[in-house]
Amino acid sequence: MMALVEGARSANAPYEVALVASDKPDAAGLVWAAEQGILTFAQSPKGMAKADYEAAIHSALRAAGVEAIALAGYMRLLSDDFVARWRGRIVNIHPSLLPLYKGLDTHQRAIDAGDTHGGCSVHLVTEELDGGEVLGQARVPILPGDTPDALAERVLAEEHKLYPRIVAEWLSR
Repeated sequence: MMALVEGARSANAPYEVALVASDKPDAAGLVWAAEQGILTFAQSPKGMAKADYEAAIHSALRAAGVEAIALAGYMRLLSDDFVARWRGRIVNIHPSLLPLYKGLDTHQRAIDAGDTHGGCSVHLVTEELDGGEVLGQARVPILPGDTPDALAERVLAEEHKLYPRIVAEWLSR
């Protein structure tokens, strides 16, 4: 999220960050965003029907004038209805070279498979988990003796470079 905000501040950025939303009201990123003067929205889904929770998010996005959504660290599955409402206007960054290793534990799975590279992918969000069109990727070598945490750290550094660039390209189409 911070990398996207910083990317939006570059001279020729085709996007601005209108809202930072989280399902965790105590998320540190919300405090940081507010300090940057960015509107924030926080709503815990606990005790709410998924449709009601997503309706609240949708209303906050619309009220902020959001036209496209870039997910960053959002670990909840969006309903088919929510995805359909925003079809073609939601992207996500995923810590694997899709279509490999959809879902969780991506770094461990790449190491266990004996892959020579891990990485990250920016993709359009569809109803299929991590199944939308891949818009860009960054490859990271898997080193001898690598642990999932060590690989994750190197992949995260590439995510911070890749995501703002791909979001800018996507929104410039």
